[in-house]
Amino acid sequence: METLIHLQDVTKTYGSTVALKGVSLDIPPGRIVGLVGPNGAGKTTLLRALTGSISYAGTISVLGLDPQSQRKALMAQTGVIHDVAVLPPWMRVRQVLTYMAGVHPLFNRRRCEDALSTTSIQMGKKVKQLSKGMKTQLHLALVLATESRLLILDEPTHGLDILFRKRFYTAVLEDYYDEEKSILISTHQVEEVEHILSDVIFIRDGEILLYSSMDDFRETFVQLTASVEQADQVRQLGPLTEHDLFGRKVFLLRDVDRSALEPLGELEAPSVADVFVALMGGEA
Repeated sequence: METLIHLQDVTKTYGSTVALKGVSLDIPPGRIVGLVGPNGAGKTTLLRALTGSISYAGTISVLGLDPQSQRKALMAQTGVIHDVAVLPPWMRVRQVLTYMAGVHPLFNRRRCEDALSTTSIQMGKKVKQLSKGMKTQLHLALVLATESRLLILDEPTHGLDILFRKRFYTAVLEDYYDEEKSILISTHQVEEVEHILSDVIFIRDGEILLYSSMDDFRETFVQLTASVEQADQVRQLGPLTEHDLFGRKVFLLRDVDRSALEPLGELEAPSVADVFVALMGGEA
C-alpha cells in the first residue's frame, strides 16, 4: 500500500524536555486523520516536523519527500493552516493573492477569488483589519486554491464560535477532500471533527497511545449501560471507565466479546471523546 506519511523512531527534544518520543507510524493517502491530544501533548511539534520547520532525530517521509532536505518541494504540494495566522498584517487582501500567485506554482487565483466571494472579506481590507474568523477564512481560501495533495490543519478554529467552526469543516470537505487528497487535523476538541474522520491518533507526552481506523475503533470500544444489579458482573470484565447515569451504570470497555455483554445491558458505540478521556486517564 502506498504511504502518504511515514515516521520511524522520530524524536524531538527541547533542552531537557522530550516533545516526541520515538514516534513511528504510517498514514496511507485518501484519509482524514485526527491527531488528538491535550495541550502540550506534542501535536504541533509533530506537525512542524512533518513540514520540515524544525529539526528532529529519526526518519520522516511525506509525499515521498524528506521534509528537511526537500522542504520547498514538499510545501508546494502541502497546505498548512495554523492557529496562529502567518499572513502579513500590512498587506491588503488583493496583495496577498498577488503574492501567492507569484510564489506558489499551483496557486489558482480565480478559485481563491470565487471562494472569498462567498464571505464578507473585502479585497481592499488590510489583513490586520480582519477579524480572526475572516483571517481563517482567507487562509483557508488561499490553501484550497493551491490544489495541495495534503492539507494539515493545526487547531485551525481555536477561539472561534461554533457556527463558524462547523462551516469551516464543511467547506474543507466540500471544497477540498477527495480520495486522492488527505487531511491531517490536530485538535484537542475531538467532538467537533469525529464525524468526518476516517482515522484517529491519540498522542500524550510525545507518545502515540492509539492509532486506529474509525472502523476498527468502533469494533474495539463499546459502551454498556447496565443496572446496578449487573454492575459487578461488568466490572469483572475490566472496564476502562465507569460512571452513574440516572440510577444506572455506564461502562466503557475495550476488546470484549459483545455476545457476553448483550445480556448485561444496552450496548452502543462510544464517542471518540469518551475513549480519549478514558485513555488519557481523565485528562482532556
